[in-house]
Amino acid sequence: MTTPSPRAPVLFKGASILITGGTGSFGRQFTRFLLKHAKPRRLVIFSRDEFKQYEMQQQFADMDNRDVLRFFIGDVRDQQRLSMAMREVDYCIHAAALKHVPTAEYNPIECIRTNVNGAENVVQAALANKVKKVVALSTDKAASPVNLYGASKLASDKIFVAANNLSGSVGTRFAAVRYGNVVGSRGSVVPFFRGLIAQGAKELPITDTRMTRFWITLDKGVDFVASCFAMMQGGEIFVPKIPSMRIVDLARTMAPDLPHRIVGIRPGEKLHEIMITEDDARQTVELPDRFIIEPAFKWWDRGPYAKQGAGAVPDGFNYRSDTNPEWLTAAAMRVLLERNP
Repeated sequence: MTTPSPRAPVLFKGASILITGGTGSFGRQFTRFLLKHAKPRRLVIFSRDEFKQYEMQQQFADMDNRDVLRFFIGDVRDQQRLSMAMREVDYCIHAAALKHVPTAEYNPIECIRTNVNGAENVVQAALANKVKKVVALSTDKAASPVNLYGASKLASDKIFVAANNLSGSVGTRFAAVRYGNVVGSRGSVVPFFRGLIAQGAKELPITDTRMTRFWITLDKGVDFVASCFAMMQGGEIFVPKIPSMRIVDLARTMAPDLPHRIVGIRPGEKLHEIMITEDDARQTVELPDRFIIEPAFKWWDRGPYAKQGAGAVPDGFNYRSDTNPEWLTAAAMRVLLERNP
């Protein structure tokens, strides 16, 4: 698991921060983290759903620093609105995306407009407003993608990495964070299983008994992203070291007495996920809690990471959910589920 950087709250203290897709699961948790630990000067929640913004305002109404919150209605597809929201912002977390695999397959142009064109708009707005650092949230599906969602996020990753070549004297730095399934998030299978169990289901649907996934909690994801802000130079793709678990074992953990019904893999799904391919590995270094895929920039300097003990991964290395050396036990997953209701 990852270790939060003590420098991250210091970095954010007194700063102006914007979160695109800020009403999502990650945005809400990152907001709570910032209000509790970092005491920012201003925290802008940028999203397109007014009701979710209203709910979020109520959710944070009892926090001491709630007065720093600013709620901007807008869509990352709208560069002008995004640029207005990003005025005088120091740091940006780009979490807005269309994430549902079947939805992206059925609505490909909409997926591209949000995930690819939206990424370009974030870059342009950040450069125009001289934002210091931008971290974009990616996904394990962006490595060797087999669905449009993954392909669009791979394109987004490439946009944010290459954006470092555009900053010039502005000095804005861009990086990406790639991780797996978030326990308890809306897009996870966990709330789906929970809903079926609560409704008295007689069985749980399983795509394939061999299927594996990477797992991370929201808290760990927030800590990891914050630490990446503190250490990034620009152009990196950060990958946390997180455990794997078979979906069938997750189902047994959540409902030991329920039988399983095999329904088959959906279009665009992988049997196992991968976060670092063998080709990426040639530019990957390793720290105790993370991997860092380095950019192929002439100006790139590995020195700061080497001083922290980072070394190149072995030839032929890849980081897959089925060959991952770290696995979640049923007991460990039960603890995570209890902490993430």
